[in-house]
Amino acid sequence: MTRDYELAFILNPEVSEEETRTILDRVEQIVANYGGQIVKVNQWGRRRLAYPIERHRDGLYVFIDMILTPETVFELERTLKVSEVVLRHMVKKRDPKAIQKEREERAEREARAAAAAAATSEGEAQPVEQVEAPVEESAEEAPVLSEAEMEDVPPAIEESIEA
Repeated sequence: MTRDYELAFILNPEVSEEETRTILDRVEQIVANYGGQIVKVNQWGRRRLAYPIERHRDGLYVFIDMILTPETVFELERTLKVSEVVLRHMVKKRDPKAIQKEREERAEREARAAAAAAATSEGEAQPVEQVEAPVEESAEEAPVLSEAEMEDVPPAIEESIEA
């Protein structure tokens, strides 16, 4: 029985791009050998750690969404524990509701993109009309108070009116 999992791991920040690729290839190989499937790989890159791990203040964050059997999870964890460049790792089950919502959003985006591509390929795209909005050039003048009206205005307001 396969389930959706997310693997998150933090690599030593001093590893090269080649070593990072080696770890990712090893994970992909394990998943493929056990009949799993990798859905998405998301590399966040170098980030500050919340607390030092093995005297490192930064780490390279990698997240992988995959469909696996529980046996594959054990093999992945065993491999990552043995690796010297992996500072921390965690495998967790993904929420089925979140997965369904993500799939629906992806399907909707793809449908919109396909519709837009079809509309432009058929030549249905029409030029946008440019309409100029009328501009009013009349400015209202501030009301002018007579001397009789000025006597009723408190002194603080009178100073702001004169300024």
